[in-house]
Amino acid sequence: MRVASLYRYPVKGLSPERLAGAALASGGYFPGDRLFAIENGPSGFDPAAPVHQPKIKYLMLMRNESLARLKTLHDDASGELVIAQEGREVLRIDPASPEGRERLAVFFEGFMPDELRGRPRLLAAPEGYRFTDSRSGFVSIINLASVADLEARMGVAIDPLRFRGNVLVEGLPAWAENDLVGRELEGPAGLRLQVIKRIERCAATNVDPATGIRDLQIPRALMQAYGHVDCGIYCRVLAGGSLAQGARLEPVAATEPVTAGIA
Repeated sequence: MRVASLYRYPVKGLSPERLAGAALASGGYFPGDRLFAIENGPSGFDPAAPVHQPKIKYLMLMRNESLARLKTLHDDASGELVIAQEGREVLRIDPASPEGRERLAVFFEGFMPDELRGRPRLLAAPEGYRFTDSRSGFVSIINLASVADLEARMGVAIDPLRFRGNVLVEGLPAWAENDLVGRELEGPAGLRLQVIKRIERCAATNVDPATGIRDLQIPRALMQAYGHVDCGIYCRVLAGGSLAQGARLEPVAATEPVTAGIA
């Protein structure tokens, strides 16, 4: 399979950033991905002792489709977080500063007051932690052929960004990624990924990432067409390496079995 494009999601539930390339570290997360989350009322998250929390404790597309109307950018050099709406910058903050976090809370109180269960609060992931949906799958791969096959079944265009993947690939037959669980993938510069599970899809995929309109029923369509709600695969990084558009990932035999029931 070939890498068609790469994306990171610096803030859980908010918009993607397309990347020219990414250097993946052994045992690590996809670079710059899910660095922040916005707490929707008290979540119980403790940065001193981070424990994986269900995504419903944060602002997220599954319940808060209005988030898709915002475009976000995280500047790695300055650390600034920028939010734009309708092509206009509406917020630029230092997420490490109390003032910046307060300004973000005030913004979301004005932007989506009826969707808040309590005061929104920006959370930053401590070292060694990210606000991923999966406890162990830190790199997500979406097969564009599978999305195209689902498009044909539904008779509508489907933006692959609905699936919020890190690595979008082409050249693999539709749904062949489902058979890669338990296998390993080799990439450039020694990169080695282990496919640990398929990704079950939720109502977040029903939201058009460009408009914020909940206009499709993706999980229902998957179940009706294929008998499952999966689209994409989660991987862990066994050995570090780099990825860029056009890079190839080749399946190889796994060196050790994947533990059943990984969450």
